[in-house]
Amino acid sequence: MPLTLDRRSAPGARTGRLPATSRAELSHIALQLFVEHGFDETTVDDIAAAAGIGRRTFFRYFASKNDLPWGDFDDMIEGMRAHLQATPEDVPLMAALRAAVLEFNRFPAAEIPYHRRRMELLLNVPTLVAHSTLRYAAWRGAVAEFAARRLGMAEGELEPQAIGWALLAASMSAYEQWLRRDDADLLALLDSSFEVLERAFASP
Repeated sequence: MPLTLDRRSAPGARTGRLPATSRAELSHIALQLFVEHGFDETTVDDIAAAAGIGRRTFFRYFASKNDLPWGDFDDMIEGMRAHLQATPEDVPLMAALRAAVLEFNRFPAAEIPYHRRRMELLLNVPTLVAHSTLRYAAWRGAVAEFAARRLGMAEGELEPQAIGWALLAASMSAYEQWLRRDDADLLALLDSSFEVLERAFASP
């Protein structure tokens, strides 16, 4: 899914380095610990110690351990809203959403290994699967908001909400395929998944 989420390069080795000073870096450190030791077994104190910061500083970056894998997700949602807002009115609804979701999931090469770890955790760790509900709702909300505006409807009506759910499902199916193969291209999978939806929505 769209789910994610830091767009900066990976931090260097932890030995002798300065304390973590960004959400992206702290998220990367936590992801590495989660992979090495397990999500449930890794504590906030473990992450803070590895990052060279205090517990109080940790909570200035993230409200909880569950929020770490999501990185800068909230900022990315706002970026997607801005992208959709700037889309010309003559671009068809599904084409506009397809382009926005692809941009939402575009990461630099150095971030891809971290994003794989992130999505493996978010899709497989029961604690995080439950925690994901609000995040996915925010993503669907951005999609439904744009669809409603284009359709001249209220955001909470059936059609905009159905579009939001459909796009989330298409994105998640692409992510599941991506995680199965190390050589898979995430953007190509997302584009193919959305092409299926676009054809379906265009049918008489």
